[in-house]
Amino acid sequence: MLTTPTPHISAKPGDFGKTVLMPGDPLRSKFIAENFLENPKLVNNVRGVQGYTGTYKGVKVSVMASGMGMPAIGIYSHELYNAYGVENIIRVGSAGAVQEHIKLYDLVLAQGACTDSNFARQFHLPGTFAPIASYELLSAAVEAAKKQGAVYHVGNVNSSDVFYGDHAGVPEGLDSIYGLKKMGVLALEMEAAALYMNAARYGKRALCICTISDHVLTGEETTSQERQTAFTQMMKVALEVAVKMEG
Repeated sequence: MLTTPTPHISAKPGDFGKTVLMPGDPLRSKFIAENFLENPKLVNNVRGVQGYTGTYKGVKVSVMASGMGMPAIGIYSHELYNAYGVENIIRVGSAGAVQEHIKLYDLVLAQGACTDSNFARQFHLPGTFAPIASYELLSAAVEAAKKQGAVYHVGNVNSSDVFYGDHAGVPEGLDSIYGLKKMGVLALEMEAAALYMNAARYGKRALCICTISDHVLTGEETTSQERQTAFTQMMKVALEVAVKMEG
């Protein structure tokens, strides 16, 4: 068990709720706190990674940014799970669709997260490991999405170690994106696999909910401002899951 404060979180014991929403962007963390939480209090701002705790429908809920990539969310989820008694982390992020039927602003609930990362090596496992979401969080998110009338898709995402992949000159049939597409992967993102592995290792729960911010096949994309403030349906679904977990 880590002691508090941790190297990356300056909060005190009890500052975080049992459930933490985790966007990548610190400004999205601030947006969620100011627009959805009652009486939000800033409990962490180390390196500008803003963490807030307030209440939603009477339930204590926290939101803190993860930064970008698996190393970053690996650090923050490890510290939240092991030093602050957090039980549930819900990533609320953006993703790029790789299937034609998925559109901008659709929600993707990541049942599993394949990856090209070496993150699992630290666990000294034989063979490969399949990172999956908590069934409790996933089923609660599906229920919440249905109630809100959201367009959502449940399935596999790919957590990549790179954003700017060097695919120039690679024949289409060998392109990794098309390989993922043919295997039914719904979207590309950069954090879920590490979050799911940490949750599995420490006996906690995790879920990744993404809003489609761009489409890899069509080139459609949203703006940075839209990614920060317009993905409210995803935020509401995650908050309803937090309430359900308290019950």
